[in-house]
Amino acid sequence: MAKICVDVRCLMEGRRTGVEEYTLGLLLSLLEIDKKNEYTLFFSAWKEPSFDFAIFSNYPNVKLKKIRIPNKLLNFSFWYLGWPKIDRLVGGADVVFFPNIIFGAVSEDIQTILTIHDLSFERYPEYFSWKRRFWHIFINSKKICQRANEIITVSDSSATDISSLYEIDCKKITTIPSAITNNFRVFSRNDEKLIKIKEKYQLPYKFILHLGTIEPRKNILGIISAYNFLQKTATEEKNQELLEYKLVIAGSPGWLGGEIFKEIEKSNFKEKIILPGFIADEDKAYVYNLSSLFVYPSFFEGFGFPPLEAMRCGVPVIMSNNSSLPEISSNGAILIDPSRPEEIFEAMRQVLSDRNMREELINLGQRKASEFTWKKTAEKTLKIFFK
Repeated sequence: MAKICVDVRCLMEGRRTGVEEYTLGLLLSLLEIDKKNEYTLFFSAWKEPSFDFAIFSNYPNVKLKKIRIPNKLLNFSFWYLGWPKIDRLVGGADVVFFPNIIFGAVSEDIQTILTIHDLSFERYPEYFSWKRRFWHIFINSKKICQRANEIITVSDSSATDISSLYEIDCKKITTIPSAITNNFRVFSRNDEKLIKIKEKYQLPYKFILHLGTIEPRKNILGIISAYNFLQKTATEEKNQELLEYKLVIAGSPGWLGGEIFKEIEKSNFKEKIILPGFIADEDKAYVYNLSSLFVYPSFFEGFGFPPLEAMRCGVPVIMSNNSSLPEISSNGAILIDPSRPEEIFEAMRQVLSDRNMREELINLGQRKASEFTWKKTAEKTLKIFFK
């Protein structure tokens, strides 16, 4: 029996962004398939964490190790003193797994595994606030990568970045894609909750959806530009079918999101652009099911959960042809150049006007999305633990 320590400090705030989705999805699947090894989940908190760790109480081979030290103080000690050693804090470990870049200190003889989701902060620093840029400089992720025994990353695109930008031997890097849960699926049109969610977020009958943080990196300005052109063209052509589609931009405001809201206000079709705000995790699958088309023309993604979630929910998807996104699409989505709004517009018009294309995209998308399961991710990760 081996002792595996997992640093779960990223879960403490209770958010469900990409890193948290990965950590929780992977961990729960690891615990389902691995009953023989002992897992210790390490976290530190001065106050009570927002995340409910009781979710792990049903697993007899899991124990929680909480230390009551403020994270800023702990990180300072990890970085400048190289102390305390996490493996010693938890009572010993054969493997210490970090599911994201974070400060930590581990004894030299302990196997250290690190997951790097992407190097967007290196490739596109202009999409990050000065505070986030400073944090990435301060933490020195290159040094953390060099110290790790093995690096897991979620796409070949990120693996290439890690190898080239950080001068890491590619033999030390393994690509293991993330996955999505079975909560994302096609619901019956008679499901009463669909109506409740539609009313809760005041969603229109027919709509094009974007779901994600409202920030420049997601290229929401490109979506708005394409939608404006779609509506203008439909008005000129008197295409009543296309005129019925509204645009829903769902998500919380992010850094530099103000420019996006200004662009919406300037739109001649602003009354057709709906901003429902933050979508609760338990409601996302229903929102996808209610949509007619999902558009995700991001400038950079380490993996891309939302497009896969939409595919699994039976929604046709348009997304960027850059970074990791082509790896998760195959033929299951229309790929566009995110810097060309006219391509986004043309893809929108084709999918919404051509029923056969739409049905083919839905079928191919569901087939592709079904390949990404947490069980597969967990099985491959377990092999890396004992490589």
